[in-house]
Amino acid sequence: MGNRIYISDLDGTLLRNDAKLSDYSKTKIQELVRNNVHFSVASARSVVAIQKIFDGVKLNLPVIEFNGAFISDLDTGHHEVINEIDKSIAPEILSLSLRQGCTPFISSFNGKGDCLYFKSILNEGMDWYLKDREKAQDKRLREISDMRDALKDNIVCFTIIGREEPLAELQIKIKDSFKDQVELYLIENQYSPGWYWLTAHDYRATKDQGIKIVLDRLGINPDELTVFGDNANDIKMFKLAGKAIAVNNATNDLKSYASEIIGSNEEDSVVKYIVRQ
Repeated sequence: MGNRIYISDLDGTLLRNDAKLSDYSKTKIQELVRNNVHFSVASARSVVAIQKIFDGVKLNLPVIEFNGAFISDLDTGHHEVINEIDKSIAPEILSLSLRQGCTPFISSFNGKGDCLYFKSILNEGMDWYLKDREKAQDKRLREISDMRDALKDNIVCFTIIGREEPLAELQIKIKDSFKDQVELYLIENQYSPGWYWLTAHDYRATKDQGIKIVLDRLGINPDELTVFGDNANDIKMFKLAGKAIAVNNATNDLKSYASEIIGSNEEDSVVKYIVRQ
């Protein structure tokens, strides 16, 4: 496999539809890493959630979390890179969200640890997310009475959950206000159909930029990079990589950027592809 590096998205790509890593994939990933194959993940998830998924599995590279807002050590959770939203912008994103009738979840780093702030649970989509984090015993959770209190931290992500149409309107308003200073994604939660997540990050927080940092540290050219994905937030890393592999269940838009299409996420297709190389 030489110096080739493999980086995979998680949900809808490496994970099965139950949001878990199969026993087969766990075993094979550990074997690959033991054989010095460079492997890691780039995900919209937090390192806390990624640690749960990879319980018992060691990786030999840092993980790219929150779509590139953090580059972190999987074992310790230590953030090697933090791409926080500009402190002059974060209050305005919050205000725009509240005026749209949306109360965001706010993910941050307070200098000592990660926080996930929330206040009003306004819909079933938000309730699903809160219960998911409570079930995982996520220690980042912080309930606050005034969302503005979260702004004292380094904010890395606003997660606004609702129906597609109002969130699409909010996405346009945020984009019109801050242009290229923010990175926005509007994606349906596959585990809670009908409910969409609008995420807002700093412009530096993209998977491709996070991957570039990892490649530079290793002295590896992007031509030696193979990535795997299924959705819109994978497009930029598809453009970067020498090989861009879409799972069969990927969006048609992402497939248009792929150099190859493999089986679905339900078939352990990512790990089977790497093992064949």
